[in-house]
Amino acid sequence: MTSVLPSVVALGLAALAALLLALRRYSPPVRSSERRAASRALTVAVAVQAFHFAEEAATGFHERFPGLFDLPSLPFEGFVAFNVAWLGIWALSVPGLRSGRAPAFFAAWFLAIAGMLNAIAHPLLAVAAGGYFPGLVTSPAIGAAGVGLWLRLRGATASKPETGSPGISRTSSP
Repeated sequence: MTSVLPSVVALGLAALAALLLALRRYSPPVRSSERRAASRALTVAVAVQAFHFAEEAATGFHERFPGLFDLPSLPFEGFVAFNVAWLGIWALSVPGLRSGRAPAFFAAWFLAIAGMLNAIAHPLLAVAAGGYFPGLVTSPAIGAAGVGLWLRLRGATASKPETGSPGISRTSSP
């Protein structure tokens, strides 16, 4: 079970950042066209992530990544189940994003952040490994898809207005 620890830490931090974004930003009704654009960007990012996952699965990421930390391999079935589950969650989030549902925004922010992290992590992992590392070839594509999705999500959302403490007015006195 310790073989999943590095992934849990990295993905946990990405999920925490996505949760904070989902809680602090909302999509006003007037941004419906931006939500449609974000849902298209999410669709592209899901497709690119599917290719990235296929490369990782075919080239042994589940063995090589834990090996960098002297940990045992991840069970291949668990690695596949985890990735397929997230691909399903992201695909199911496309219509939710279009209609402005908060859970869909969490999932989309998570993919955007994870995609950008992949573009940084895989080249660093290749350097650490002294050569090709599983996922390296498609990491720039998922990174670009993550950036595109991030930008569309930023356009589809706005910061939630701050609320003051009860009894304290945010307006200035005349």
